Amino acid sequence: MSHLAPYASFPDRSRGRLHAEPSNDMRGPRDIFQRDRDRIIHSIAFRRLRHKTQVFISPDGDHFRVRLTHSLEVAQIGRTIARALGLNEDLTEALCLAHDIGHPPFGHAGEGALEAAMKPFGGFDHNAQTLRTLTQLESPYPSWPGLNLSWELLEGLAKHNGPVAKPGWALAEVDADFGLNLVHWPSLEAQVAAISDDIAYDNHDIDDGIRAGLLDIEQLLELPFVAARWQAILARYPDVRPRRLIGELTREQIGVMVNDVIESTRARIEALGIKEADDVRHAGVMIGGFSPEMAARERQLKTFMYQNLYHHPTQNAAAEAASKIVRELFAIYHNDVRLLPPEWRENLPEQDPARSRHIGDFLAGMTDRYATDRHRELCRNF
Repeated sequence: MSHLAPYASFPDRSRGRLHAEPSNDMRGPRDIFQRDRDRIIHSIAFRRLRHKTQVFISPDGDHFRVRLTHSLEVAQIGRTIARALGLNEDLTEALCLAHDIGHPPFGHAGEGALEAAMKPFGGFDHNAQTLRTLTQLESPYPSWPGLNLSWELLEGLAKHNGPVAKPGWALAEVDADFGLNLVHWPSLEAQVAAISDDIAYDNHDIDDGIRAGLLDIEQLLELPFVAARWQAILARYPDVRPRRLIGELTREQIGVMVNDVIESTRARIEALGIKEADDVRHAGVMIGGFSPEMAARERQLKTFMYQNLYHHPTQNAAAEAASKIVRELFAIYHNDVRLLPPEWRENLPEQDPARSRHIGDFLAGMTDRYATDRHRELCRNF
């Protein structure tokens, strides 16, 4: 591990797993973070991401991104940044691949509906649901619940957006078992995974929005930093029709953001005198991220995307239909738990809030099409 920077996460210094595992396991020469990554890739929850919304609800086109392809793209960006900074690429990749596992069907529309339905029972948060899924619900091993992932992976997922001052019930339960030091910043690998998520969806959602006909390049040119890059691309390729250059714009935007993160993170590491991984956790500020200038540009881009894509009338109509499905499914199962699949009825708690949270777990794990099919089936029977 001599190639790792001193402030990286070293697998042989990991705080380990909650449940001890045999050291003579013959399942391949992998360290703890490599095993974490592989457990995520082999999980059912990860496979379900191929049928969960990224931007477009139950997309009909084969070329639009879903949660699975988004997670793979985040991992590619995360590994690039981690390698440049001397961080642990396997831990970074595992964090990137796992970060959206807790998302319910239909993206943010589904999350909003489930959060409202769960409000009397403690609410719902997709980030906490990711940890709940990985530590309790996804249980392929005979000796313990969950995937028995490393402390560093769970810590990074718990603090995906930084320290957590007031964890909700789901995250508080996980923290009680694992002691994730929620008031401190996570590892640099976790910070890189979080900023890679932003870079991926900021730019790939533009590509999908244009492909869907909900955005056009003229709208994007309202943003000065996009306009300047677009004009430079047109000058380099004067004989190529503009539609073919959208991919070039996406690639350049990602490249500029990635380079900014690498340079800015290096500068903060030096300025703060970061020498080891725990220095990162106790620095009191985010270290892995954009420069102030790029952060301001990225906020402008996000504002633009919310105004012109995420809240586009077509998207709003689809979101309302999706919200209705989640709301009504929760009410149907809550009113008659006999409608739950047998394996979910078997473990149903007797009292609330645990009973309703169990139903929430079932709904959160649904894919878009499974939720749509169950809603159609159940509503037809009433």
